[in-house]
Formats: sequence, structure tokens, C-alpha cells
Amino acid sequence: MLASRVMASRLPLLLLLIAVTCLSQFYRVSNSVIAPELARDLDLSARQLGWAGSAFFFALFAVQIPVGMWFDRFGARRTVAALSLLAMAGSLWIATASDAADLIAGRAVVGVGCAASFMSVVFLCSRWFPPARLATALSWVFAASNVGTLAAATPLAWIAATVGWRHGFLGFAAVTLLVAAGFYAFVRDRPPEFYQAARGAEPHKETPSEILRGLWQVWRTPGLGPVLSMHFFAYATMLTVLGVWGGPYLYDVHKLDGVARGNVLLAMGAAQILGILAYGPMDRVLRSRKKVVFGGATISMVLLAVMALLAEPPLWLAVVLLVAFCFFCAYGTVIVAQGRALFPDRLAGRGVTTVNMAQCLGLAVLPAGTGYIVEAFGAGDTAYRWVFGTLAAGLALGSIAYARARDNASA
Repeated sequence: MLASRVMASRLPLLLLLIAVTCLSQFYRVSNSVIAPELARDLDLSARQLGWAGSAFFFALFAVQIPVGMWFDRFGARRTVAALSLLAMAGSLWIATASDAADLIAGRAVVGVGCAASFMSVVFLCSRWFPPARLATALSWVFAASNVGTLAAATPLAWIAATVGWRHGFLGFAAVTLLVAAGFYAFVRDRPPEFYQAARGAEPHKETPSEILRGLWQVWRTPGLGPVLSMHFFAYATMLTVLGVWGGPYLYDVHKLDGVARGNVLLAMGAAQILGILAYGPMDRVLRSRKKVVFGGATISMVLLAVMALLAEPPLWLAVVLLVAFCFFCAYGTVIVAQGRALFPDRLAGRGVTTVNMAQCLGLAVLPAGTGYIVEAFGAGDTAYRWVFGTLAAGLALGSIAYARARDNASA
């Protein structure tokens, strides 16, 4: 019987979603803490380091439309498991990299491999949890997934200092293979009650022409544009600081060694986790997703502006500002829930991946663009102040466009 093969509770689903997103978080921010070591071993310039940070997200962006189609056609279970094998291959490529081209190509392959990870959370949680609880469920998974961010901080710094960063990526390739196998074996695309109600009937499989028509419907959805505009800047701004330039800033301006940089990035990652958990239920408390997003964006802009205006702040103040920024800039899950609410269930895969395209494009553009700034100003205090100021201006632009968004607050 079909229902007997479906998970009996939501806990295994949540644990495996956390596992696959943990890996994605590790891969996306791993460059930051070991950036000086990568630059030394692979002879990287600041521009190449920025492109290495962006390559992951350009790859994510490039395959979002196919991923959405695969979700709706084949389901998240098969899509995530298959793509995770590419993430493993990319990790092996990074571990054996000999120059900038290898690093950038390896991160691009990992990016394709992780392209379905985060949207599988939105896709599956929207089916396994009621709409009013979606933002909270997302906050649980996304907060716990930041164990991957923490692993890319002090633990990776320790590995790099003891056995070398290459061995770290070899180990994570093996972990990625295990997670892919577990995801395929235990995750199901719908809860048991769906199959019980359907009396064992399989859901309708759309034809390729129906899938394309559905994609066109997604792009014509009212209210999509403002959500995409804010989503382009929100998470990308935070990750540009935490995942790309946080480590180099602490090294170039404050002269911290690898483990000390890892400790600060660990605190920043922990702050992000607490921020995600804090933002999760706020849309129900305030009965507005729009107010939550505007509040988080405004505070984040102020903190970035302060960092842009302060010349060579003392280390303690720089750390406080960086940690506070990661906490308050963790409102992206609310935008994701707002975007998911725009689409009916039959368009869920294409809808959430379309929304995610904006985030992926921002994650590709901001690290690479700020890399040119750092290189132009010589990787010193002035360069990073320009980076912070540019990111603050980007959030302001996103907020202006987002002002026209429809507020689909949860009940």
C-alpha cells in the first residue's frame, strides 16, 4: 500500500531537510574563513576570490527554472538526491584544485548540486505544514541548517590549520554522499494523510506543455515583482558579509589569524540562527509579513551604514556590529513564506524556485561586484567601508521596490 511507504511523522523529514541545507550552507560560506589560505595556496586576487564566492550562486541561479520543473514533475525527493551527487563531485574538485579556475569551476558544480536544497524545504514544508505555520516551520529548518555555517567557521579553520583545507572538502564530499542516500531513502513528497485521502492514487503528472504553461502563469502572478526585488538583496547582503568578506575583513583590517577569524564568524553564524528563529513567528505576532521585512531591512541598513562610516573601528566594536547585522538581516525566511503564498499548490515547485532565482541572482552579483571594489581600493579599511556602504544602498533600493508588495500575512 502506497501510504505505508510514507513517513509516519514529520521529524524524519525535518531532520533530512536540515541535513541537506546544512551542507548547502557549509559550501556557500566555506570560502570566507579560509580565504587567506585559498589566496595563498591558489594565488588568488581579490577579484578572483569574489568570483569564487559568486560562482556557487551563478550556478544556483542558472538551474532554478529546471529545478522548479523537476520538483513539479518528479518531486523534491528524486531531484535533491540526484543533484546532491553533483555537490559531492564539486567538493572533490575543490579539494584537488590547483588554481583559480579549478576553485571557481568546483564551486559552480557544487552550486548546481545544491540548487534544489533550500527550495525543497519550502516545497515540502508547504505540503506538510498548514499555511499559518509555514514561516515558523521554515525558520526551524533554516535556523538549524546554519550548523553548516558554524561548521564553515571555527571547525573548518581548525581543519585548515591542522590537516589542510583540502582534507576538509574531501570529508564533506563523503558526508554529502551519505545525505543524498538518506534523502532518497526516507523523504516523501507528500504527508501520509494525502495518500489516505487519495486512496492510493498517484498525483497527476503534468505533461511538458502543461509545465511550461504553469511557468508562464507563475511569471504573471500579481505581486511577484516587489517580492523578487527585496529577495534579490536581503539574504545576499547578509551572506556577502558572512560568507565572502567577513573573514578577509577581519584578516586585512584587524589582523586576526584563522582560528580567531573562525571564532568571530562562528558568533556571526550563531547570531543568524537566533535571528531566523526570532523572525519565524513574527508574521503571526504582527499579523503582517511586510512589516517584519521592512523592520529587518531598515535595521540592517543602519548597521551597514555605521560600519561604512567608521574608520578602523576597534575590534570589539567591529565584532558587535557584524554579529548584530547577522541577527537583524536574517528576515529572508519571511520573504520566502510571502513568496510561497502567492502560488497554488500545483505551481508550488515553479513558484518557489522562481522566487529563489532573485535570491540566487543577488548572491551571484553582490559578492562578485564587491570583489571589484575590494580590489580597486587595495583590500584595506577603505575598501571594506565601501563594500558596507554599497550593500546598504542595495538594501535601500530593494526596500523602495518592495513598498508595492502585497501583504499576505499568515493567520
